[in-house]
Amino acid sequence: MTTADSQPTTRRELCRQTLGSMLTFSVLEALCRGDAFSGEVKPVINKWVSDLNALGQDVKDRKIPQIIWQHKVEDLFAQVELKELLKLVDFEKLTKDVKIPDNGAKSLGFKFPEVEGIPRKIVFGKQIFALKKGRSVVPHGHNNMATAFLILGGKLHGRHWDRLEDEKDHMIIRPTIDGSFGEGEYSSVSDYKDNIHWFKATSDVAYIFNIHVLDARPKTENRTGRVYVNPNGEKLRGGLIRAPRMGYTECHKLFG
Repeated sequence: MTTADSQPTTRRELCRQTLGSMLTFSVLEALCRGDAFSGEVKPVINKWVSDLNALGQDVKDRKIPQIIWQHKVEDLFAQVELKELLKLVDFEKLTKDVKIPDNGAKSLGFKFPEVEGIPRKIVFGKQIFALKKGRSVVPHGHNNMATAFLILGGKLHGRHWDRLEDEKDHMIIRPTIDGSFGEGEYSSVSDYKDNIHWFKATSDVAYIFNIHVLDARPKTENRTGRVYVNPNGEKLRGGLIRAPRMGYTECHKLFG
């Protein structure tokens, strides 16, 4: 093909142009598949997950105390770009057809994508809690766990108590946090600080991002896991409360 201002296009040149276009299209397609156009924030959120993982490993290896883990993980939660975290966990797809129960919270499991910057082996457990208005992550404490919470959406009434003493059928606890939690706000739990907590949704729907590191206090005689309590127990001097221990079913029936 020729024009008044150009020389004829040779077969070799035509092949080169066609091949170049095909390569360009292939590269673009590969970049799109790899989500290379997600912006500069994406590597930051990947590093954020990596930093969470490193903190989890440090507390499991007893390189840092649980309370230091709480401070550091809350610093990370304060820095996170919620928009990018929601993309990372595919929040829209995860919650699209979710059926939230009329009692308690729905636990939504997810996986981090296998992309550069995110460790293949994550040392912490993770989930997203979904709650209807008036429903709760019921009051409970943890044994041998370090746990943190980040509000992804909605509003909740959040309360924490220090767990001061264990009795056979009760715990002696002291109120530490009592307030409204909204999008982007957070709290944490360890064996040593703010161990008892209770979140109740005050908006139509609320979502909580949760991570938990097990084996954070391996020499404890207590079995790893949750311990359910009624924080509306006997009032003691100095603002302390003798909170009755409860079973899962009883606790959800009363507070769920």
